[in-house]
Amino acid sequence: MLIAHRITLDLNNVQATYMSQAAGTARFAYNWALSEWKKQYEAWKQDNTLPKPSQEALRRQLNSIKRKQFPWMLTVTKNAPQMAIIQLGQAFKNFFAGRSRYPKFRKKGRDDRFTLTNDLISIDGCRIRIPRLGWVRMRESLRFAGKIMSATISRVANRWFVSITVDTEDNSHLPKAENQGAAGVDLGVSALATLSTGEIIAGPKPHKALLLRLKRLSRSLSRKQKGSANRGKAKIKLAKLHARIASIRTDALHKLTTDLTRRFHSIGIENLNVRGMMKNLHLSRAIADMSFYEFRRQLQYKTAMRGGQVIVADRFYPSSKTCSDCGYKLESLPLSVRKWECPGCGANHDRDLNAAINLKNMAVSSTVTACGEEGSGSSRKTRVKPSSEKQEASGRFNQT
Repeated sequence: MLIAHRITLDLNNVQATYMSQAAGTARFAYNWALSEWKKQYEAWKQDNTLPKPSQEALRRQLNSIKRKQFPWMLTVTKNAPQMAIIQLGQAFKNFFAGRSRYPKFRKKGRDDRFTLTNDLISIDGCRIRIPRLGWVRMRESLRFAGKIMSATISRVANRWFVSITVDTEDNSHLPKAENQGAAGVDLGVSALATLSTGEIIAGPKPHKALLLRLKRLSRSLSRKQKGSANRGKAKIKLAKLHARIASIRTDALHKLTTDLTRRFHSIGIENLNVRGMMKNLHLSRAIADMSFYEFRRQLQYKTAMRGGQVIVADRFYPSSKTCSDCGYKLESLPLSVRKWECPGCGANHDRDLNAAINLKNMAVSSTVTACGEEGSGSSRKTRVKPSSEKQEASGRFNQT
């Protein structure tokens, strides 16, 4: 299992300058390789006898010309440009497989990062050794034990971080779920999550809370002259505020997903069409402020690490307009209707709580079918009801 631990770096001015140079070298190599890839691909389409572009060929081409054309690349580690081109090759693989869009050029101030392989780094407690720089202090030591695969150093606002990827089989840092049964989680805008137990978790909504300050800093930046020192200071202030908003949102999601996976073995959620929901001009900002996809990503890898499972309902599953008591299904239920009465049994339902209960029932029925409880097959009856089989976690998960 691949796990990444993101740690803040404590740098002096010399070290911060080196990090900026290495990130700039990686960004230049990525953009150079992307430009060459486009040129060589167009030439290959005109003449099929020419070789198709590949990351291996581009790496050899850069190595042959960088001493004469780009001598400043030699001042930083060789991993910075080489790993950037390898990442471009992976980006094209994902594009041709339909998993992502066509790669874009990296931008200074937004894509400041570079990657190091495990043979060029070493970790000693709260220190990490960077090639051509030496030992650099980390704010904390590495939490996971196992083989170090790589380290990615990146900048967010004016802070530098290192994300260390470890291949480990030890999950002792996350104890097994308490198995309080199954739970359904309905995500929303007014409240981040409504549980089938009746609990309502209000989201922090950091973007809404800091929107006025965000507008003020954005106006201040737009009024500064381009290239001036004051514009650089205003840019850092705005970037720090964006980083704070993201940190508040991520912290709330980590706390919620950790609590859910610690308590429940099986969790039912919806497969939300977030891209379609974002087209609603009245709710797009509030929806983006909740980070529904990040919630699902964290919930899935944490549940697998604790030995549980996440059951995702079909996108068209009528969780809100189906009565959780009798199963009566409404033909339509507008978004403005938050409470409704079932015509079949007369039960009064809260829209979000009813959806969460239906998701829980769906998760329970899916678990019983998958695990093969008594009555789910054609085998003979037993005197003792067989227990559920353990759900094996498959695949690899990346925690950031």
